[in-house]
Amino acid sequence: MFLKILAHPVFTSLNFHMPMIVDLSHPLVMLTGENGSGKSTLLHSIYYALRGEQVDGYVYKLEPGDVRIGKVFLFDAEQHNPRMQLDFFKDDPRMLEFLQMASHGQVMLAMFSENFPSLPEGTFLLLDEPEMALSVANQRRILQGLVDLVEHKRFRIIAATHSPVFIEAKETYVINLDRHINRHVYTTDRPM
Repeated sequence: MFLKILAHPVFTSLNFHMPMIVDLSHPLVMLTGENGSGKSTLLHSIYYALRGEQVDGYVYKLEPGDVRIGKVFLFDAEQHNPRMQLDFFKDDPRMLEFLQMASHGQVMLAMFSENFPSLPEGTFLLLDEPEMALSVANQRRILQGLVDLVEHKRFRIIAATHSPVFIEAKETYVINLDRHINRHVYTTDRPM
């Protein structure tokens, strides 16, 4: 499966060369790079392409090959924090109590152990920085959970991440956006 981005307002302003060809053929893809390198932008672009949505200034061609595109679920750890949306759980007192008492990390672990496995077989799960609030040990647990979803439920998972646990795992295919020229990312030779 390949995504060819022919035009994109953000990537063009970041000096990415068009067309940008993204290999999504691996079932467990990690997008990595410095802050501001375009990881989240690419993840959201993949989301729009998989759903066949048209966005102003974004021209793409998705070549799914023999991959069937089922349900597409985007989880942004910042925007979808259940602790910030307690109204959704007003009819579930047990879950509401858990969300009010648990740490952010415990809430994230619950999402991975309970919510994501309940998605239908063949789901495309797109994750924006899923390692937020998780210890290294729990990142390893999450990685194993992602591998299990790929192996047992035929999920295809794409994550934007800074986690060395995810990036260095033998099970993942890594796309490093730092290989592109990007005038908005500070280099290490600049003082902070």
